[in-house]
Amino acid sequence: MEYITDFPYETEIHEGWIPLSDGTRLWMKAWMPRTEEKVPAILEYLPYRSGDWTAPRDHERHPYYAGHGYASIRVDIRGHGNSEGIPGDEYDAQEHKDGLEVIEWIAAQEWCTGSVGMFGISWGGFNSLQLASYQPEALKAIVTTCSTDDRYDNDVHYFGGSMLAVDMHAWGATMLAFESRPPDPRAVGENWKAMWLERLNNMEPYVDTWMSHQTRDAYWKHGSVCEDYSKLDAAVLAVGGWFDPYRDTVLRLVENLSALGKNVRGLLGPWSHQYPDRDLRPGPHIDFLGETLRWWDKWLKGVDNGAMDEPLLRTWISDPMRPASVYEEIAGRWVAERAWPSPDIEPLRFELGQSSVSPGAVRGGTILVKSPQDIGSDAGRYFPYGNDADLPVDQRSDDGRAVTCDFYLGESVEILGNARVRLRLRNGGERGHVYVRLEDVAPDGASTLVTRGNLNLSAREGRDRIVEMPAGEWVDVEIPLTGIGYHFAAGHALRVALSSAYWPWIWPARENAGVDVDLGASALVVPARPIRPGGERDACDDAVSFAGPVQPIGLDVKYPEAGAAGARRPERLIARDVTKKETFIQVDPAYGGTRVYPDGLHYDEDSVERYWISWDDPLSARTEAEWKIGLARPDIGWEVRVEADTRIRCDTENFYVQSVVTAFDHEEEIFHKEWTSTVERTAS
Repeated sequence: MEYITDFPYETEIHEGWIPLSDGTRLWMKAWMPRTEEKVPAILEYLPYRSGDWTAPRDHERHPYYAGHGYASIRVDIRGHGNSEGIPGDEYDAQEHKDGLEVIEWIAAQEWCTGSVGMFGISWGGFNSLQLASYQPEALKAIVTTCSTDDRYDNDVHYFGGSMLAVDMHAWGATMLAFESRPPDPRAVGENWKAMWLERLNNMEPYVDTWMSHQTRDAYWKHGSVCEDYSKLDAAVLAVGGWFDPYRDTVLRLVENLSALGKNVRGLLGPWSHQYPDRDLRPGPHIDFLGETLRWWDKWLKGVDNGAMDEPLLRTWISDPMRPASVYEEIAGRWVAERAWPSPDIEPLRFELGQSSVSPGAVRGGTILVKSPQDIGSDAGRYFPYGNDADLPVDQRSDDGRAVTCDFYLGESVEILGNARVRLRLRNGGERGHVYVRLEDVAPDGASTLVTRGNLNLSAREGRDRIVEMPAGEWVDVEIPLTGIGYHFAAGHALRVALSSAYWPWIWPARENAGVDVDLGASALVVPARPIRPGGERDACDDAVSFAGPVQPIGLDVKYPEAGAAGARRPERLIARDVTKKETFIQVDPAYGGTRVYPDGLHYDEDSVERYWISWDDPLSARTEAEWKIGLARPDIGWEVRVEADTRIRCDTENFYVQSVVTAFDHEEEIFHKEWTSTVERTAS
């Protein structure tokens, strides 16, 4: 990382309020260039609190843009951070209405040229796309990183029509803790406690709503820009990482927006759920701020800088990898695609009936896929952030609980895009799941998870409907796998692993009768990118290059626990009780722990997620998450604490959700509430 201090413009920070039409005020932190000229503006609009949680990351980006002649503005969403009002559901109509007013307010300021851009990662990337779909006149361009265009089937709630256990629960619990935090008296003054109690007394747990919408209905269509890509008129730079679950959004955006003649470019690298310049694993990292500055200069300042001369999609193809829970850097190479889908990528078909199958089956015959419920323990984290235990480890343990189909490769195969598995199957009951993993198996047997996909069998005819499996009948289904760029080496095996469960990523179906698979009528189809040494194609690939990462000098935040032996629990702990026949997984998401900010704010955070399941009982699945957050300003004697717990369990007919929040002013309990809900199981 190169840190820079000299910029074309000197900058200063302004904090204050943006007024909305209903009288609510949103908190703003703005990095401004010192100039008498009007400048374009860039907006980041989040619930994650500019005063503490994202402050280190904010100071890596906003000063850079301001130093290059932009008003770079960070706004807390209504009811979060220091903003007034009550927290709403994620991406709700109020968030959109407020965001459009913020864009209009910024564009109307005397220091603004009237041109506005938006950027963000995850939530901020989501609402950049969503607000762009309203076509506000001032919004000219966005940079959306690690975001989704499809809130139902490519977010933290459902995957392949199945409810996610891991992040439906964990992120719901996280947001319950986040929306329970108070504003900072440094910003809002003595009114902080009244504002806090108003939030606490009016908020609702997100997870209850999410679980009540188990198919792709109007609730999920709201905010899903894939419903109508033609509404996106702003220029879109879509960015993602091959270790981020949202990466398919980049592929869909470049395909659909380019087909409509929209201004779009895509960038997919070997990254986790992080900005590509942050010093978080894996790398290699790039000068992402420089890349985005070219985008802003083109669309907000009208600079003819060749930003649109880049290939439609620049992406990374990883070399064969040994399985590991973390990588410092991924070996591989950058490649370029001038069109997407690429005319150079060819479908390569592998017939499952011609594979080496374990457990054994008659070649081309039928095999029963019926997995123990704890398969998936080695799946890794749904959202890798660059921590030590994020990624899936050697898959041999999970493979032993699955049906595996191996294809031994006599020559190398590179794939880029979405593989698909086509299965002819017969379900043992009305409901069930089929989970598919694509793996790279080395000659010594080490198994690296490359990509995966899932299908809730009741969603096989569309995510917006529930269609029971016909008893005893054969049905053809197709399961798309999440996109990937990967090189399978000659002498390795390409493995397809099939399972009827995948815990804790997928909440188990109410029954586990298993599925029969007709191997002779089933196949894997991969998007093969031919390896052609030399020529125009390789020259185009070779032209893709990036400078190393550059950032301003960051915020001087202290992390007292950093490096302290035993300061934290294991990031990922898996235990199997052989007498109970139960598997237990404990996860520490390791978001940051204790930190002390330069303005004197002490922020303390601890969270843990737990998952249980019996090996032979899908109804035994249960989860819990515990959060503790403390904030203090010792110089003014301010000290508060929030404790938030969430638990989910199930039976044949229902899910049962319990959420509890307790808040303290010093040691005085000032708020306690428990929410309980019973949610009917409609889709599983």
